[in-house]
Amino acid sequence: MKKILFTLATLLLIAGAGAQTIGQAELQEIRGSFVKDAATKAIQNALTRDRDIKSFTYNHEKDGQIDHYFKYRCDVRGITNQLSSGRCWMFTSMNVLRPTVMQKYELRDFDFSHNYCFFWDQFEKANLFLENVIATTDRDITDRDVEFYFKAPVADGGVWNLFWDIAEKYGVVPQSVMPETEHSNNTAQLRGVLNELLRTGGWHLREMAASGAKKKAIEAKKIEIMKEVYRVLALCLGEPPTEFTWRYKDAKGEVKTLSMTPQEFYKSIVPADYNPDSFIMIMNDPTREYYKVYDIASYRNTYEGINWRYLNLPNDVIKKAALASIKDNTPLYISCDVGKQSDRAKGIMDVDYYDYASLFGITLDMDKKARILTRQSGSSHAMTLIACDTDENDVPIKWEVENSWGPASGNHGYVTFTDAWFDAYLFRIVIHKKYLDDKVIKAAQQKPVQLPAWDYMF
Repeated sequence: MKKILFTLATLLLIAGAGAQTIGQAELQEIRGSFVKDAATKAIQNALTRDRDIKSFTYNHEKDGQIDHYFKYRCDVRGITNQLSSGRCWMFTSMNVLRPTVMQKYELRDFDFSHNYCFFWDQFEKANLFLENVIATTDRDITDRDVEFYFKAPVADGGVWNLFWDIAEKYGVVPQSVMPETEHSNNTAQLRGVLNELLRTGGWHLREMAASGAKKKAIEAKKIEIMKEVYRVLALCLGEPPTEFTWRYKDAKGEVKTLSMTPQEFYKSIVPADYNPDSFIMIMNDPTREYYKVYDIASYRNTYEGINWRYLNLPNDVIKKAALASIKDNTPLYISCDVGKQSDRAKGIMDVDYYDYASLFGITLDMDKKARILTRQSGSSHAMTLIACDTDENDVPIKWEVENSWGPASGNHGYVTFTDAWFDAYLFRIVIHKKYLDDKVIKAAQQKPVQLPAWDYMF
């Protein structure tokens, strides 16, 4: 034991010998590098009196260079609003389907009940968390998977496969059947209560397992916890219907009535091949090999559902397929790092729109791969890709998305981003396989590489 301790101490001394503290000489060198010339003084005077750093970095050379006109555009209309919630993945999944519903029922406008799907999403995520807890009761509480599960038992974020998991099991309903509530529009406090409830329940399940409780007793305890979850959700969101009657007015002004179950309504408005075999999630992830399929463990909401699975592809292949879909009047689910180089008020995103490096006189030169691995960039928001503008050779110049932040945001609810921004900050697209070439379709059939639940792409 003494020998081991001596060896550890020696290693620490060796490591420390190569380290460099900030001494007086180093501090003097660093301080001396900050030269207060006239330009530096002017910048300091401005920044110390205005907290909006971004406003000082706007690249005025971009004025008038980016418009909102597009050569190819899908036939979509009507802007939704997710308000203070992380349900962009749900809104986007439904926004892709809305034109089909409007055409089928001859409607001028339509929206789904996001509250209905949110209820079942949170309910199923709670069950998945408890099942993951039960499956890992033999591991220490500090195990990386266990820590990850308890860090956020339920969240309101997600990706397309979560919508598919929920809709396949519970169906969907029109907005008027189960309207939004204050807690579906503002999810933070509800999630806070649910997470404490689930952490409490998860702790008790681990204690039961540690004390030798039988499997049936643990399962019965889980059901008791799920009853409490259901109660909290029902009190804050209302109880979801098992069948409904929907009255609506079509484009001709005729009032009509429809009675069915949520599952029947869902099946009536989605394509016959609306499933992960036909609609493929493709990703541009330069940190990993292209033309490979990856699967993130436990990234789903229903226990029996499919995980977040994606085929990794180069951007030029993704753009070719996306443009083909748009030309065919088929909007697409996409997700990206929407906060980067983004003018939310004007609805414009471009890689050179803001210049922080010039303002501060610093170096910011990471590429997409480096930004991902250092956690500087990652997908943060889902939107519906609906348009593309191309040059005389039909090469994309810019793209347009339908957002879910309400009509007052961006360009009347829509956002334009340049093709260079696509390369830098767009991550994934859900697209029908008919727009993909044979090489991509063949690659999509591979056995996926399993990634841990806490993977950085999460």
